Amino acid sequence: MAATSARLLKLLSLLGARRSWSGPDLADTLHISTRTLRRDVETLRELGYPVHAMKGPEGGYELGSGSRLPPILLDDEQAVAVTVALQTAPSTVAGIDDALARALNSIKQVMPAHVRAKAEAMHLTAIRNSWEFPAPPIASDTLKAIGAAVRKSHLLRFEYLTPDHRRLHPHDPDFVPPLTVEPHHLVVWAGRWYLVAHNPTEVTWSIYRADRIHVHSPTGIPFARRQPPEPDIARYVMTSHDRGDTPAKWQCLGSVVMALPADVVARWAPGGSVIEYLTHTHSRITLGAWSWAGIAGLLATFDADISEVEPPELRAACQALAQRYHAITT
Repeated sequence: MAATSARLLKLLSLLGARRSWSGPDLADTLHISTRTLRRDVETLRELGYPVHAMKGPEGGYELGSGSRLPPILLDDEQAVAVTVALQTAPSTVAGIDDALARALNSIKQVMPAHVRAKAEAMHLTAIRNSWEFPAPPIASDTLKAIGAAVRKSHLLRFEYLTPDHRRLHPHDPDFVPPLTVEPHHLVVWAGRWYLVAHNPTEVTWSIYRADRIHVHSPTGIPFARRQPPEPDIARYVMTSHDRGDTPAKWQCLGSVVMALPADVVARWAPGGSVIEYLTHTHSRITLGAWSWAGIAGLLATFDADISEVEPPELRAACQALAQRYHAITT
């Protein structure tokens, strides 16, 4: 009975993997006879799966849509992918947060222990934000390695790539030796993944962009978890100006010095902006938009004095915006 159930799950997975199968191909893949295949297909139909037979010299099968939603088969990797997606996808439709939470709980409840461990490996914090400027894609193996180190509380050894994602060599003037850190949390904000970790060598907390992490082999070395730098780890990431960010790719990119502390600017700046600490009252922000007027408008939302506006196109856009607003007050 267990073998039959496993075979049915495998059959269902194969039917969902591509549009159609010939009968002999399916039977060969499952190492069963075509007669057993026909019985298994009929069993799936009785369970509510709309498996359609196709006419032809050899015949075939395809998984169609039915009048009700039958149980859905997910392999281990699919289950982990769905749980991550439910937590990190931006919510653009009002009123579905409860449904998202229930869907996530439903999936986790039926997960085998080893799959649930993978899904929960990341200590993931997802911050809902209207600014979504994604970073370059992260290799799934990299994310798995970071997540495993977080879950197991093992030291993580990696090279931190340059902002343009290059690996430096020892002869490069800016070369930094591989880092060994205590990984504590993964945070997703504005379409970007961040690792919050403690560096035991420098005795400091740091935030690393996950897409810039080139992971070395697992260390297997455990560490004792520490109290995070702030109780609210999401706020810590959002208000930290030094988190390895690089400007998002826009056709217009400008920078200004703003009369606001870096942590305030970092909290409200669009994702993909770069904030530089200057003094406890001033910071530099670099950000982009589809037009120079767009950047000028974003800067106005901070309601703070600005200076050192670059490039000249941005200065012209700020002047034009000021004249436009002045015209409606006279």
